[in-house]
Amino acid sequence: MSTTTAASHAATQPSPARQRLLEAATQLFYNEGIHSVGVDRIIDEAGVTRATMYKQFAGKEGLVLAYLEGEDQGLRALFAQAAQAGGDPDVLLDLVVAGIEQDIRDRHTRGCPFINAAAEYPDQGPVRELIADHREWFRDTLRQLAEGAGLRDPEGVAASLVLLRDAALVGGYLDGQDRVGPAFARTARELIAAHKAER
Repeated sequence: MSTTTAASHAATQPSPARQRLLEAATQLFYNEGIHSVGVDRIIDEAGVTRATMYKQFAGKEGLVLAYLEGEDQGLRALFAQAAQAGGDPDVLLDLVVAGIEQDIRDRHTRGCPFINAAAEYPDQGPVRELIADHREWFRDTLRQLAEGAGLRDPEGVAASLVLLRDAALVGGYLDGQDRVGPAFARTARELIAAHKAER
């Protein structure tokens, strides 16, 4: 590996300390809430110094933004993975529904991290801007999928799927993933079937 390539690789890889801070923050923020978790707790969990924390993130808000960016990137990666697996638009849309159902069951068992964060940050600012950007990307991606599958009113389908996912993530936390996950998938597939154009 050349010096230039090694330097480029190092620049794209987060430092171990940064990674530990982000992992600790992600777990604590999602499970316990952002405002209820102090910086000292995250520093202790990550096993780093306060100076390292502020060098990496410049403060708690920087860490909150990095946490939400990680959630955003995780969902984008799931969509990219589904796109690689399924070439047919109908198959791809079904893979997305199945992926959201699995996410409700296995990963986001305490609600949507973006909805949770929005409740803690009611005022406009960097956190709410990041949440709005994420939701706009999510809605637009679903619209493109619905359009590619030839569904009638792809914008309306996308808006309905976003609403269903929001409700399912909150409902899964309140009523149990085993009850809500299948209900989400069934309702989403019924919605998609009802908007299929004649071919």
